[in-house]
Amino acid sequence: MKIKPKHAQELRRIGAAETFIDARLALGRVAFSLADLVKESGLSAIAAKRQLSRLVGKVVRVSPRQPFFLIVGPEHRNMGAPPAIWWLQDYFNWLGRPYYLALQSAASSFGSNPQALQVTQVMTDRPCRAIKAGRVQVRFFVKRGIERTPTQQLTQASAPLCISTPEATAFDLIRYATSIGGIERAAETIAPLLPGLRARELKGVLEAENEPAVAQRLGFVIEAGGAKKLAQVIYNWLPDKLVTVLLSPLKGDRKNIPFVERWQVLNNSGELKL
Repeated sequence: MKIKPKHAQELRRIGAAETFIDARLALGRVAFSLADLVKESGLSAIAAKRQLSRLVGKVVRVSPRQPFFLIVGPEHRNMGAPPAIWWLQDYFNWLGRPYYLALQSAASSFGSNPQALQVTQVMTDRPCRAIKAGRVQVRFFVKRGIERTPTQQLTQASAPLCISTPEATAFDLIRYATSIGGIERAAETIAPLLPGLRARELKGVLEAENEPAVAQRLGFVIEAGGAKKLAQVIYNWLPDKLVTVLLSPLKGDRKNIPFVERWQVLNNSGELKL
């Protein structure tokens, strides 16, 4: 039986996917798209998928619908996937969308770890399905105007990673408090960040986000945490006329709730007090 030229080429490329993966891992890269593999190995998409299917335990797909894969090195076999912070940049470059490490995950990178966090929290510009690869989980939050949020590169990271600045992280923790366990959890996470927050950068975040209601709550929380100079920065930024807001928007009605005139906040938290 004569082997057709196309089939002969495929036979010569047996193991091409594994060779590609090993080379990528040697360079410190733990993620790739199907298109990357096809381009660099010369395999067809069908052959590439077939070879990847034989590498169970060494390669994991981020989701059934997306042709984007993670390489599981020996040190991460027990987790079933490399840490999210190793591949988020590559993933969002592939998606062509903005992102940054956010909320409690960002706070943890700055030294605030009041609660053990099992899920990596990421901000992006539109809804995105949560990812579960092995024991690694990523939850996405949506922010319109995400490009306005001050960010930086995470220092000493294993791979390039965009993260909100400490000041932007504090703002986001208040803005998304109801999604991360409540205003008390947000305040608990912000407290260890307070010594490192900078007045100029905090003012820049307020101007970029331009959300007085969130700023009122943040000002209250920062003052309750004892950082009066930072709280004054927020107070000075706020407009002269404020709309009264609940400290925790999801906590019931407004009857018999202490009113904090300075911030125009109804303090419906049982734990936070000035």
